[in-house]
Amino acid sequence: MRFITKAGLAVGTALLLAACSSGGGGGTASSEPAGTLTALPAPARTATPTPTPSPYGPVLTRYVGPVNTALAKVTVVNNLADFDTVLGEIGTSATSAGTGLRRADQPAEVTAAQTELVTALGQVSTDMTKVRSDIKRKNVCALSSALSEFGQTQGLKAASAALSKLTAAGYPTTFAVPQIPPLQTRSLENGTMVREGRLHGHGVFKVDNGGSSDAVVSLAMDGKSVHSVFVAKGQKASIEGVEDGTYDVFFSGGVDWDGGAKAFTQSCRFSKFQDTLAFETGRTYTSWSITLQPTVGGNAKTDDVDAKNFPQP
Repeated sequence: MRFITKAGLAVGTALLLAACSSGGGGGTASSEPAGTLTALPAPARTATPTPTPSPYGPVLTRYVGPVNTALAKVTVVNNLADFDTVLGEIGTSATSAGTGLRRADQPAEVTAAQTELVTALGQVSTDMTKVRSDIKRKNVCALSSALSEFGQTQGLKAASAALSKLTAAGYPTTFAVPQIPPLQTRSLENGTMVREGRLHGHGVFKVDNGGSSDAVVSLAMDGKSVHSVFVAKGQKASIEGVEDGTYDVFFSGGVDWDGGAKAFTQSCRFSKFQDTLAFETGRTYTSWSITLQPTVGGNAKTDDVDAKNFPQP
């Protein structure tokens, strides 16, 4: 029995091809190879260049710039509707800036400050939404109080602090936050007449403000206030000398009485009593009393009134 062993050819062994030739007269075969196959060198690899990151200063300015542009509009608004629009622009630009900076490369020495800035920009967006909501719900009902709430928001303060750290690190960028006075809580002395018409009659109008905020109560005719009195929270006041006639009763309540605008600037509410009050003088005179607080057994109903339809006190 015969066994045949298969041997594999070693990979990479040079393959030599030899040709034999015979010459006359018993010549010998040449020992030189007829040809040699040699492996070619591998092609050289070209290294891929590492991208050079953009300079951090221009990147920071590019994202913070639109926020500053929106902030600059705060100083030129002159009504709540325009201010609400600007607040929306500030919130949107702050969100975009935070998203962009979160993805941007930054020098190692400012990583912590940039993280603070990104967090602060998110808070700015949240704060702007809060101020807009307070305007809509009349928690702030005058431009002055809305501006004050805006100026005291924590996001703007935190963003300014983070930008100060970046400026100290050699990347000067600041927020153009206007200087705005804080919220006020102005009031009048209880019983002060905000509007005083002819008080030559004999009628008496008494008000008991058992509510949690100050109020101004008005006796009105034909949609216009005739007499208006300031009644501090928890206090009583009266108007004496009311002339004969039938009056509608309006009252507004809130915080921070703006004497110039004759309106509360915060937590505003506007109401009207459904029933009118008739003052008549004969053998006797008329005296009416109202209470500005829901009372068990009370017989006076009120309706909310839109601020646009409310007679100025």
